[in-house]
Amino acid sequence: MALCFIGPKEPWPNGAGFSRVSTALSESSSIHSDAPCLLTRDFPGAGLRPMPCSVLEPQGHREEATAEESQSLLQVVDAPSSPQASSEGLYFCDGLRKVDYVLVFHPRRHGSLRCTGTASVSQDQLSIVSNGNFPPPSGSSGAAAGRGAGLRREEAASVGEVFMELGMARGTEPMEAADHEMHLIRQEFEASLLEAGLEVERDGETKTHGPSFTRIHAPWPVLCREAEFLKIKVPTKQSYELKEESGFGSSMSSVWRKLNQPFEPKVPHQDHGSTKFLSHCFSRDKLHMYNITSKDTFFDNATRGRIVYEILRRTVCVRTCQTVGISTLIAKGVYDAAFPLHDGDFKVTGPLEERTDRQVLFEEWAKYSAFYKYQPIDLVRKYFGEKIGLYFAWLGVYTQLLIPASIVGIIVFGYGVATVDTNIPSLEMCDERLNFTMCPLCDGACDYWHLSTACGTARASHLFDNPATVFFAIFMSLWAVLFLEQWKRRQISLSFSWDLTGIEEDEEHPRPKYETILLEKRQRKRQQKKKKKKKKNEPEKQEDGTVTGKDRWRQKLLSAMAAGVPTVAEKLTWKDRLPGYFMNISSILFMFGLTFSAVFGVIVYRITISALMAMSPDPETKSNVRVTVTATAVIINLVVILILDEIYGAVALWLTELEIPKTETNFEERLILKAFLLKFMNAYAPIFYVAFFKGRFAGRPGSYVYVFNDYRMEECAPGGCLIELCIQLSIIMLGKQLIQNNIFEIGIPKLKKLIHALKEKETTQKEKDEERPPKQWNLDYALAPFEGLTPEYMEMIIQFGFVSLFVASFPLAPLFALLNNVIEIRLDARKFVTELRRPVTARAKDIGIWYNILSGMGKLSVIINAFVISFTSDFVPRLVYQYMYSQTGTMHGFIDHTLSFFNVSNFKPGTAPHSSDQGDITVCRYKDYREPPWSSDAYQFSKQYWSVLSARLAFVILFQNLVMFLSLMVAWVIPDVPKTIVEQLKREKKLLVDLFLQEEKEKFQLIQSLFVKPNSQSPTAGQAFPVLGKYSTLPSGPTAGDGGGPRARCRAASFSQFSDKMSSLPRKENANSKHTAV
Repeated sequence: MALCFIGPKEPWPNGAGFSRVSTALSESSSIHSDAPCLLTRDFPGAGLRPMPCSVLEPQGHREEATAEESQSLLQVVDAPSSPQASSEGLYFCDGLRKVDYVLVFHPRRHGSLRCTGTASVSQDQLSIVSNGNFPPPSGSSGAAAGRGAGLRREEAASVGEVFMELGMARGTEPMEAADHEMHLIRQEFEASLLEAGLEVERDGETKTHGPSFTRIHAPWPVLCREAEFLKIKVPTKQSYELKEESGFGSSMSSVWRKLNQPFEPKVPHQDHGSTKFLSHCFSRDKLHMYNITSKDTFFDNATRGRIVYEILRRTVCVRTCQTVGISTLIAKGVYDAAFPLHDGDFKVTGPLEERTDRQVLFEEWAKYSAFYKYQPIDLVRKYFGEKIGLYFAWLGVYTQLLIPASIVGIIVFGYGVATVDTNIPSLEMCDERLNFTMCPLCDGACDYWHLSTACGTARASHLFDNPATVFFAIFMSLWAVLFLEQWKRRQISLSFSWDLTGIEEDEEHPRPKYETILLEKRQRKRQQKKKKKKKKNEPEKQEDGTVTGKDRWRQKLLSAMAAGVPTVAEKLTWKDRLPGYFMNISSILFMFGLTFSAVFGVIVYRITISALMAMSPDPETKSNVRVTVTATAVIINLVVILILDEIYGAVALWLTELEIPKTETNFEERLILKAFLLKFMNAYAPIFYVAFFKGRFAGRPGSYVYVFNDYRMEECAPGGCLIELCIQLSIIMLGKQLIQNNIFEIGIPKLKKLIHALKEKETTQKEKDEERPPKQWNLDYALAPFEGLTPEYMEMIIQFGFVSLFVASFPLAPLFALLNNVIEIRLDARKFVTELRRPVTARAKDIGIWYNILSGMGKLSVIINAFVISFTSDFVPRLVYQYMYSQTGTMHGFIDHTLSFFNVSNFKPGTAPHSSDQGDITVCRYKDYREPPWSSDAYQFSKQYWSVLSARLAFVILFQNLVMFLSLMVAWVIPDVPKTIVEQLKREKKLLVDLFLQEEKEKFQLIQSLFVKPNSQSPTAGQAFPVLGKYSTLPSGPTAGDGGGPRARCRAASFSQFSDKMSSLPRKENANSKHTAV
C-alpha cells in the first residue's frame, strides 16, 4: 500500500502553498493499491488558491511511473470546463477520462455533526495511518503529542502517517466547527479513494451556496482489479453457433418472427443472430482471452459505476469519523448524494445512428406511443442492471398472460349477458304476478315491499353469478400456477442470456444504523471491561503491602490465557433487538385494529344512512336507498384505503428500522413483509367483510341483531351479496389504480419538479449571467433519487390479489388490470429514464421474496374462490334445489323455495311498520331456510338449510382438491428449465473446458521451450530438465533430442512464476516425482 507524507507547505510562485509528498510502502494494508499514490488536496479556505486545471489521481496509475517519481510537487486546483467536455458533461476537465461516479456535498452548512466514539479532531491537523491504526489523540500522551507536532519526514514515513497542515487563508472567514469537521471527513475519505486507485476531480472554488461536486474516475487497472474481485462475467473471444430448429418448427418460428416484426423495438446491436460468445469471470491473468478493442469501452458505464460503488461502499473513514462506506457518510450528512451519471440527455438531437442507450430507451420504451411494442429487456438490463431488468421482465410476463385471462373473462361476462333473459330465477323475481310480499327492511318506518321491485338487482347479479363463473374461477386458479411456471422459465432464460448462472451473492456491508448501534454497544462493553479489569488486576496484598508469589503467578497465567483466546466478532443479538420486536408486534396489532375500526365505521355509516333514508317522506329517496348507500360507502372505503396505504408504508419503514437489520437485503425483506401484511389487510378487509360476513349475523324478523341497541345489522340484497361484492371490488380496484397512477405517480412528481423550477427562478440575474451551461452531474442531481423497487412491486402484487383472489365475483378484473399495466409499463419506464437518478446496477438472479408472496397468494386464491362460489353466490343452492327438491328437475319455483314465512303478529313491540300501504298483511317473506310459523319448530333452521350447508362444504373440499391436483399437473408438465437452455449450458461448459485445456497446453509448450536451446540436440551436463511425473494432467509436449529423454513438466499456473534463467540443480532420477526443481 502507498503511504503518503505531506510535508510543510512551501510557497508557489503565485503565493499559494504546496506540500512536498514522500511515499513509503507498507505490506500491512487493509486497502489494496497497485502502486504508490500521489495524494492531492483541495482545501477551501485553507490558504490554497485555485489554479487553472488539475485532477487528483494516484501516481501509480501513470503510464511512465518510476520509483524516482514517488516525491512530487502537488497543486490543489479548480476544475473548470473544457470545450471537449462541455458538449457531453460526462468527462473530466481533460475531456478524456469518464466520470464514473459523482459525490455531492454543500461546502457550508449550519448545524453540527458529531461522530460517536471518535477522538476529537484538531482544527489544523489530520493524521491518517494507512493500515487503519491511528495514534491516540494529542492530549492522551506526550509521545502522541510529540508525534503530531514535530516528526521528521523520515520518521513519519517509517511510522506510516499522513499529516495535512491546514492553514487558514488570509482574508477569509474561518469555517464553522461543523463545516470544518465535515471538511476533514471528506478529506480523509477522498484520500482513501486515492489510495484505492481512483482518480478524483473536485470543484475547487469555495461556494457560499449550492452543491459542490466530486467526480470520480476508475482507471483501467482499478477496473480490472475490482472486476476480478467481483467475479464479473465478460464475453471471451470463443464463440459457437446456436442450434437452429429444422423442419416444421423452423418454418413456424420464421413465420412467428415475421408476425412479431412490427412489435419489436428498434434497438441497435441487439440482434445476436445465431452466434453466442462464451462468458467467463474476468481475470487479469487471462486478458488475452477477451476481445478488448478499447479499454475505455470494454466495461460499459453501468459496470464502471458498480465497480466504483463497491469501492465507495467499503472505504474506511476511521480517524475523523468511525464509519465505513459512502452510505454511512450520506446518513451523517457529510455528503448529500452519490450516484452514477446518465448517458447524456434523453432527447434525441443528433442522427439516429448516434443515439445513446438512454435515448434509445426513451424513444423505444418510455414513450406512450410505444405501448404496443415489446420491451427491450436486454437494453434495460444493460443500462439499469439485472435487478431492475428482472422487474420489468416480470411485469411484461404478467401483462402478457393477462391477455388470455381477459379474453376468458369477457366470454364469461358475455355469457351472463346472453342468458339474462332466459334465467328462470331472475324472471321469477321480476314477475309481479307471483306477489312475494317481503318483510320490512328497517324497524317502524319501513313498510312491506314486493320482491319484484328488486328486479334490476337480480338481473345484474346474473351477469356475474352464473354457471360460467365456476369455470372461470377454476381457470384463474390454474392461470395463477401457469403464470408462476412461465415466469420461472423466463427467469432462467434471462439468467442464461445475462450470464447470471452460477454467480455468488455479493457480500453485503452492514447498514449505517447497525454500525452505529454496534459501536455504542462496543463502547459500553469496553467501559465495563475496564472497570472489571481494574478490580481483577489488583493482586491480593498481605497486611504489610507485599504481593504473594502465588497471586503474582495466577495474575500472569490469567493474562497469558486471555491473550491466547481469539476475539469473537461483535454483533447485535436478540436481546439488543427485543425492544424493537416488542414495538413491532404491538404496532402491527394496533394497525390491524385500526383497519378493522375503519371497516366497522363504514358499516355503521351504511346502517345509519339506510335507516335515515328509509324514514324520508320522499318516495324517490326511499327507492334509491340501497344504491346510494352502497356507492357512497364504497367511495369512503376507497379514500380510507388510500390514506391508510400511505400511513402504513411509513409505519412499516419505521418498524423495520427498529429491528436494526444488519444488511440492506435483510432490511428490504423485512420491510416488504410488513408493508405487504399491512397493505393486504387494508385493501382486502372491506372486501372480505362483504364476501363472508355481511348478512350472516343479521338475525331474522322478530329476532334481529342490533348495533348500539338501535340499528339493525345490514342484510344482503335480494339478489345476494355477490353483486355488492362485485361493486365493492370494481370501485376499489379501479379507483386505486387510477388515483395512484395519475396522482401519486404522475401528479406529485410533476408538482415537485414545478416547485424545484420555481426555486431555481429565485436566483439573482447576476448568478444567472455567471452560470455556465449545466453539466450532466448538475442535471442528474436535480432528479429524484432512486428509492428501490418495493413500491412498484407492491402495487402490482395488490393488483394480482384483485385479479386472483375474488375473481369469481368480477370476471372483468383481468381486463382492467391489463389496460392498467399497459400504461403502467410506459409510466414506470418514463420515470426511470427521465425523472430518476441513475441507480447503481445490482446483480440479482430472481425477484426474491416477491415470488414467495405470489406463490402464497396463488394458493390462497383457490380457497377464497371456493368459499366465494359456495357461500356468497347461489350456485350451490341452485344445484341442491334442481337435483333434490324440484318436481320437474328445472329451476322453476327456486325463489319460493329460498323464502321463509314470518307471522307479522310475532314482531316485537315497536318494530312493526307504523303504517302500511300494502293492506292487511298477515304473513311476510324473508330470505332464509327456516321452519314456517305453523310448524312445531317455528323459525328454526329447516332440513333444506342443513342440506345446502353440507353441499356447500362438500363443494369447497371438491373444488380445492380438484384445482390443487390440476395445478400440480400443470407444474409437472411444464419444466422449470427449457430444454434448449439445458443443452446450451452443457455445450458451453464443454467448450470452456476445451478452451482452458488448450490454453494450458500452449502455456506448457511455451514454458518447455525455455528449457530447450534451439541449436542443441541434447541437454548439457550442467543443465537439468524438469521431469514430467505420472500424476501430471498436462498434455505432453515435444521432447529434446531423439525423444528418449525425460519430458519437461511444469505447473500450469501463471507464466510470471518462471524466469528466463534456470538455476543449475541436480536432476532427480525418479521419473514419477511429483515436484520439479526449477
